[in-house]
Amino acid sequence: MSTTLIVQSGRAEGSAAARRIRRDEKIPGVLYGQGMNPVSVVVDRRDLRAALSGPAGVNTILTLEVDGSSYPAVVKDMQRHPVRRTVSHVDFLRIDLSKELTVSVPVRLVGEAKAVLSEGGLVDAATDTLEIVTTPANMPNEIAVDISAMHVGDVIRLADLSLPAGTRALGDDDMPVVTAIAGSKAEAPAAAAPAAGESAPVTPPAS
Repeated sequence: MSTTLIVQSGRAEGSAAARRIRRDEKIPGVLYGQGMNPVSVVVDRRDLRAALSGPAGVNTILTLEVDGSSYPAVVKDMQRHPVRRTVSHVDFLRIDLSKELTVSVPVRLVGEAKAVLSEGGLVDAATDTLEIVTTPANMPNEIAVDISAMHVGDVIRLADLSLPAGTRALGDDDMPVVTAIAGSKAEAPAAAAPAAGESAPVTPPAS
């Protein structure tokens, strides 16, 4: 199921025009792909936020309404302001719903690694996302990784994952996805050495 998003075509080009668009709480963008000529578009900032607010996030399949025509599309890229982090430009990629595409899908750890905790260790996700090849109909919102059977020293690798039907992951089969390590990253750091020109504190002799 896709989400409909209305965009406007025929926007003015150039930095000054883009600034005016953003001041009106809209975002300049472009729609391309599937053999079509790139189309410059404008989308309402609130409409884009609402369209991507579902469980699929930026991987949401969109139906872009442009000048009376509909195009299935996904967000290919979003450029952000370096300080405010607001979206300053968005690229929409027109897709064929029957053909595969590559998307970045978040990894979510599920379960509780009780054996790791009892041994004083912790579970560490080696990556937050995975590159997945899938058709739009089979696109997962996330990749769930069960850590409940892990012990200290265990590693869950890419080849160990159970991926949803109709999907495959890109990368080396031996790539670590989750590791269970000894100790804790929360241990207090060692006392800092005295700065140059300062004397180390002297412990008074026992009385």
